Order: sequence, then C-alpha cells, then structure tokens
Amino acid sequence: MPAAGRVARVVIDSPLPQLDHLFDYLVPEELAEQAKPGVRVRVPLRSAGRVADGFLVGLGDPDDAFDGALSPLEAVVSPVPVLTPEVWALARRLADRSAGTASDILRLAVPPRMVRVEKAWLAARREGGDADPVSASAPTTVPVRGYGARALEDAVAAGRRIALTAIPGLTRLPDGAWVGEWSVTLAALALDVWSGGRTAIIAVPDHRDLDQLAASLAAIAPPRAVVRADAGQANADRYRGFLDALGGPRIIIGNRSVVYAPAERLGLIAIWEDSDPLHSEPLSPYVHTRDAALVRQELEGCALVVSGHIRSVEAQRLVEVGWLSEVGPERAVTPRVVLTAAQQASEPAVRAARIPSTAWRTAKDALSGDSGRPRGPVLVQVARPGYAPLVACANCARAAHCTNCRGPLGQTRAGAVPSCGVCGRLATEWRCEHCEHERFRIVTVGSGRTAEELGRAFPGTRVVLADGDHPVLRVGAAPALVVATRGAEPIAEGGYQAVLLLDGERMLAREDLRVAEDCLRWWSSAAGLAAPGAPTVLVGVSGPIARDFATGRLAPFAHQELVERRELRFPPAVRLASVTGVEQAVREVIAAVDPILLIDVLGPATVSDDRGRDLVRAVLRFEYARGAEVAAAVRAAVVRNATRRRRAPAGRSGYRPAPTLRVRFDDPDVL
Repeated sequence: MPAAGRVARVVIDSPLPQLDHLFDYLVPEELAEQAKPGVRVRVPLRSAGRVADGFLVGLGDPDDAFDGALSPLEAVVSPVPVLTPEVWALARRLADRSAGTASDILRLAVPPRMVRVEKAWLAARREGGDADPVSASAPTTVPVRGYGARALEDAVAAGRRIALTAIPGLTRLPDGAWVGEWSVTLAALALDVWSGGRTAIIAVPDHRDLDQLAASLAAIAPPRAVVRADAGQANADRYRGFLDALGGPRIIIGNRSVVYAPAERLGLIAIWEDSDPLHSEPLSPYVHTRDAALVRQELEGCALVVSGHIRSVEAQRLVEVGWLSEVGPERAVTPRVVLTAAQQASEPAVRAARIPSTAWRTAKDALSGDSGRPRGPVLVQVARPGYAPLVACANCARAAHCTNCRGPLGQTRAGAVPSCGVCGRLATEWRCEHCEHERFRIVTVGSGRTAEELGRAFPGTRVVLADGDHPVLRVGAAPALVVATRGAEPIAEGGYQAVLLLDGERMLAREDLRVAEDCLRWWSSAAGLAAPGAPTVLVGVSGPIARDFATGRLAPFAHQELVERRELRFPPAVRLASVTGVEQAVREVIAAVDPILLIDVLGPATVSDDRGRDLVRAVLRFEYARGAEVAAAVRAAVVRNATRRRRAPAGRSGYRPAPTLRVRFDDPDVL
C-alpha cells in the first residue's frame, strides 16, 4: 500500500514521561516517497502551534488509528532510515525495564545529524549502488589463540552466551605495537564473525582499551570493515561511522553506547571488563552496558561474550543460573605474585614503611638486571593522583579543611601552599579549628610525591608520571620507574620487568559494596602488563582477597562475593530501584507498588542535593522475576507525578516548576 494516506507511528524526541508512547500522524501525498520507517521526522503538537522532532517507527492502516482527524507530518528531516527496527525494539524494552523513556535511549543510540556527512554518504551510495564493497571483499579469518582449535569460534557461531576468562599478558603486533592479549582474542573472534557475513559489536570501558582493540583489528581486518564509535570523536566522525554501520555487516567497536549501534545480521556482542564503572551509563535511564547487551542478545539471538581479567559478580550470577557458560584458556596463566603482608606483620620497621624491603629489592633488581632477568621498566601503581591529596594539622593530626567551603586541603607540589580540592582557594591564613596550630603535615601521598621519593631513592633512573593530568599511553623497554594511578598505567614494550602495587589497604578502605571487586580488577590489570615471569608485588594486603589474587582464584572470589550478597540481599542477588525526590512524591511512588512485589523498602532517608533542595531517597528491593511489574508500577507513578498541575510561585504567572523525581533501577551508588 502506498505511504500516502497511511498512518505514521512516531516516537517524539522528548524526555517527558507522559509523551513516551507512539503518536499517529497522517502521511501527506508530498511526503509519501520519503516517509519510511526509521527516518527522522518533524511533527506538530496540539499546543501553541509547536513542532517536535522524532522518528517514524512504522506505518499503519487508517482504520486502526485514532477515530478523529489526524494531523499530517510536518516534514521528513532526512531520507536515511537511521532507526532500525532492532534498535527501536531494544530501546522500547530497555525503557520499560528501567521505568524510563525510549527517547532517552534513542539519544544514545542515534547520534546527531550532520548534514554534510549525510549528503556525502548518500552520494557515495548512489554511485556505488546497493552493493556493500566491504562485505563483498574476500573473507578472511585469523585463529583465536589459546582456547583450542576453533573452540571459541564455533561457540560464537552457535549463538552461545559465554563468560570468557581472558589470557593475561601482552603480545606484539606485526607493526611492532604491544597490546593486551585480550584485544587480540576479541579482534580475531570479531573477524571470524564478520567473515561469515554478520556484524560484531565490541564494547570496552575507555579510550586506552579502545586504542588497543583498534590496533589489533588494524593488523588483521580490512580498514573499512571496522567502525569506531567513540564518545571522544568529533560529531562528524561519529555520524560518519554510524552511517557506515547501516551499510552492511561491520565490526563495530566503542564505549558503552556502542551496544545500541545499528547492526545488519548481528552475530556477536562482546563486552570487555563489564565490572568497570565506566560501563555504567550516567544518563537516564541509566542502563548498564551489560544489561543492554543481555536484552539485545535475547531479542536478536546473537552470541554474547562477557570477558575480563576478573569475573564480575553479576557475570558470576549469570553463570550460576545457567545463563552464561564458562570458557577459559587451554592452559591457565597466572601472574607471579609476591605478597609482603607476612613480612610487614613480623617486622615493625617494615610495617611502617610504605614500600617494604621486598618491593625495593624487586624494583632494584628489575632496573639493574641483577636478578638474571633483562633490565627494563618498573610499574608502580598508586591509589591517588596529585602530590599530597590530603594534609592534616601537624599538631593534632586532624584533617585540614578549607575555611571557605569545608573541602579537603592538599598540596599540588613540594613546598606549595595547600589549596582546597573543591573550590581551589589557597589556605594562606589557615589555622586548625581544633588546636589553633598553623602548620600542616602530609597524610596521603599521591602519584607526584611518590615519583619524587622514588627519584631520590633511585638517582639516575628516569621517572615517568602517568595519571589523569599526565596521560602516558606507552613507554619504551629501557629501565625506568613508571608511577601511575589505577587505570592510567601505560603499556611497556615487552612488558614491565616488575610491578609494585602500593596503597592496597587504602584502596580497600573505601566504603563501597564493590570495593574488593574494583581492587581485584585494578591489580589484575596492572599484573597483566608485566613481562612473562616478571614479579608483581602486592604491598601490605592480606586475607582472602590477597590469597585469591596470588593464586589466580578469581572465579571462586566472585562466587564468594555473590554468596555474601545473597545473605545480605544486596545486588546482584536481588534487584533494586532508587527513588529520589521530594518526600511526598517519593512516598506516592512507594504506595503505587504492590507490597507483594517487593522484598522490602529502605527509607525514605534524607539525601544531599547540589541545589539546596530538601530531598529524600527510598530504595525498593525486589526479585528479578518481579522486575517488569515493579517497573510498570513505578513508571505509572512517574507519569502521574509529571502530569500533575503545579501552582506557580507568587508573581511568576506562567511558570511551572519541573517535577522533582528521579528513578534509577540497579543504582550502583546506593549501597
């Protein structure tokens, strides 16, 4: 049936929850050729002559539409069908699952339109016809190493869901670049999928991982077969890559939002280090990369690979319920880990030292080659960036705070006047509020101070500082001390000849449900940068986490974490939803959910707010099987709250304050 006279089902680009449904519009004769499912459209709204942008999701028959007169489409903004049916189905399912709006997810899935880029892409398509030159090229494959002959490739071809244990260590590419072995594994797996005429999507946490993966793919795949979707790209580059992904099977790599990329014949979704907090989406409706991948895999029936140096507790739960199957390398590879806690406990002088004698000797031997191993760089991982992030009163040892905003005071360099870490004000006339003393002492040593101390201890040795303010991606094979904060460690040619993990006890002291999992990931990632057989020294940490790290028992560690969370009814043993807003609105949401669906409700409790508003937060805990019902009830309460008429403040006619209500399912910041 021709599009003219038919009904266009349109999803409007709006964050308002009451507008999160399909609207019917009439397709006029002049737009019949362009009005196709997936295109961007502009439609009128029945209020003050306004228009809104949206996507045409589908076409229907007039008999099935609204009985009254339908407004016609205002315009078709672009003829390119940028919203594929698969991505729309994913957005709708995820929005329903998280009590959010589909348009919020579509903003992550479909980048802003770049007219010049789009015109060039359309011109190239017209010149080349409908054939995809990339897919038409000769297929090629590279064996995946370390997992058995085609064992992993066959599992992916069969559409299995896999919890993959990565092989730690570095490998050298043909162009001489060094990358993590994990990137070579995922690249070869994606190439095998693409060679079979299907699309592979790989999501990684940050640009460092993305650069390694891109380098591994550049060594084996045709350049145009790989599409990079990076939040750091210019808008034009990102939109160009998005359009290329619409043209046929591709290998699409990127950060968390890449899981929404358009994919023709999707064959694989792979996630690297799903426990990394960078996979947690900070924008509404706050869907984690792993959750989006799980839903998309269920909708499209593709293979799913969740891989990392460690196994997240969420992945462990999926393994134990049978949703993911475990796959590991043929030969277990465990870093050579040295623990210093026993020595520090038995020797008081060693206990007081930040870097015990064992770690000093290990670093000295690696730099000089006295241990019989090649000379090379040494990695020193520390907890905090900066010089001295925290200072205290030299007399009473109370933490020093800014007299302006009560923020923590710290030093940016040796001899500098302490400044506030929040407002930046210099503490030139600071006086301790407890004892009136006027001098400071350093409490927390950062990366800058550590580099300074090591430079004095190893005169003549080059010291490299790598943190957020001093990004370093790679270092050479020459002897050097590389002081890096967690997650900012550069890759060394051939690997580090020794790795020192400092501040472990301080990292574990953070009050967070995931602190042990985070520490294990940081340490394992650093140990994976060591040369084969090179020692990794974990300073000052004892107990089960140190034992499991040293022995490579990472899956049993995740299992024990899950057991403890089941006992406490903490995620991921159960699901939760946090509801934040004014007290009346929060209580209305709680009342809207049938108590039978919930395990319990925590709160409401008062929470701080940047704008000085008095807000409360409640936490709803429920079983996974009740998730859809709870989300539907919460969403209905959110819509009622958003559509309630509010009285304007005195003297502000026409002003309507926005509803104050924030809902986040599986909130990682609650516990």
